Amino acid sequence: MKLALSINAKLGKTHVAYLRTHLRRAHALLKPALVEMSLALVGDRAMSDLHLKFMNIAGPTDVLTFPLDDDIRGRTISGEVIVCVPEAKRRSKETDVALRDELLLYALHGMLHLCRFDDRTAADFRKMHRKEDQILKTLGVGAVFHRDGLVAPKFTKKASTRRGLLKTALNPGTSNHRRGK
Repeated sequence: MKLALSINAKLGKTHVAYLRTHLRRAHALLKPALVEMSLALVGDRAMSDLHLKFMNIAGPTDVLTFPLDDDIRGRTISGEVIVCVPEAKRRSKETDVALRDELLLYALHGMLHLCRFDDRTAADFRKMHRKEDQILKTLGVGAVFHRDGLVAPKFTKKASTRRGLLKTALNPGTSNHRRGK
């Protein structure tokens, strides 16, 4: 089924066509229940506000994911992904990855959360990020997440608790993390 994809770009407008093309192709590879997704490209202030409101954590993060509607089997069919463009710019400079590819990684990460992927445990973290890079390679972009040799962060009780905030604050499909942190 074709993905209805809307993109609202306060920042990063030059990357909208690239993101739209690659996200639709990624969706076709995944063949998920997801039929509608909105993507918002925002700045630090908007992301910080959302991060504080929904996670009770100050400051911006890379991506937040909000499942909106489920089908009768509990699969997400509609959702929203919020991507922080300045965070992607900072990270792309650190890793020498093209900004559009870093943005695509974040948007794809959100899409995967909407498709029932999770990254709260070390094993799930590895599985999810392998899937991201597998899809990006298939799309001809190449690995982005593992390009700089990052591995799963240590999952301490504190880290697990922070990730667990989402389960109670919003729902289990919401993402909040920074790659390698």
